[in-house]
Amino acid sequence: MLIVDCILDDEGWSPIHQLVALASRLFEARILRGTRDEPSLRNKLLGLLRSRRKRSDRQETCLLIGQGPSDLKRVLRVADWHLQFGTIAAWIIDSFWVDHIPLVARLSPLFNHFFVTSLEDIPQWRQTTGVTTTWLPWGTDALDLGSGGGERPLDILRLGRQPTEWEDDLSNLNAARALNLTYQGRIPGDTLTALENQRLVMHLYGSTKYLIAFSNIVNPGNQTHPKREYLTGRWVDALAGGAIVAGIAPKGEGVDRLLWDGATLELGSIRRQQGLEIIADALKKWTPAIPKKNHLMALKNLDWRWRLKILAETLSAETPTLRAEIARLSARINSLETSLVNG
Repeated sequence: MLIVDCILDDEGWSPIHQLVALASRLFEARILRGTRDEPSLRNKLLGLLRSRRKRSDRQETCLLIGQGPSDLKRVLRVADWHLQFGTIAAWIIDSFWVDHIPLVARLSPLFNHFFVTSLEDIPQWRQTTGVTTTWLPWGTDALDLGSGGGERPLDILRLGRQPTEWEDDLSNLNAARALNLTYQGRIPGDTLTALENQRLVMHLYGSTKYLIAFSNIVNPGNQTHPKREYLTGRWVDALAGGAIVAGIAPKGEGVDRLLWDGATLELGSIRRQQGLEIIADALKKWTPAIPKKNHLMALKNLDWRWRLKILAETLSAETPTLRAEIARLSARINSLETSLVNG
């Protein structure tokens, strides 16, 4: 397998860099960094005109992992792409930008399969492209980077974009201290690589009881969708680390399938003082069993390995390494379940 990695070197995309590294190892695959240059006119025309029949005798699989639909064009920059691959598939992370699906995906039989992270996107992807589309939602490396430990010095962790009242870390810290709550603000990450940043963030999730996060609908930004709600890496990574996500959760069938009772604490609004008081009250009932449960549920529902297993089965790309990792993940789940039953 060849993985075409189209993810920007940005700390906000650290979870997907972790996914790419994991997928490369488990699929025993090569990685090619996808250039962001526009494909040549010749390659665009080849993509529109060629037929699947021409690659029926090719064995290698190409998997493009892209930030959004426009990254689908990057496969045309791969040398001899029209000769070497038997299957070309794409996993689009921000799949909700359906209006950005390029012509090469709309008019040609270039791609055999699409994977999208939002369940609600599937009908429009199928209708627009005519290509089989499968839900492959956000995940996390719960097995190697998650934690269910009960020793948590932090009550509240803040990472990433927040509503206006939650934006200033010093003000947040003082407001939390007034309620006898411990608080950690954002961390400088510009000196770290994407994978180093991800490991640091996962360590922090394993050190806190609550992470603050709000749906993009109540906390919009320049790069968020104005109408579609969706989970992001912060939510699933925090749960893998055993934390509860406090804020306003996105709504939708896909989100409901992924999350469980106790995964989130609804604050009801984006007002900071109200939110801090709700968290302070919830902390009175917090026990070390909570992170253990969240970590276990993340192992069972959110680990990237389950996503990669589905992908491998769909593309006939299973490997001994992937099977060994699934066995290791299942053993870890069984061990935690036994420890919970035995107290």
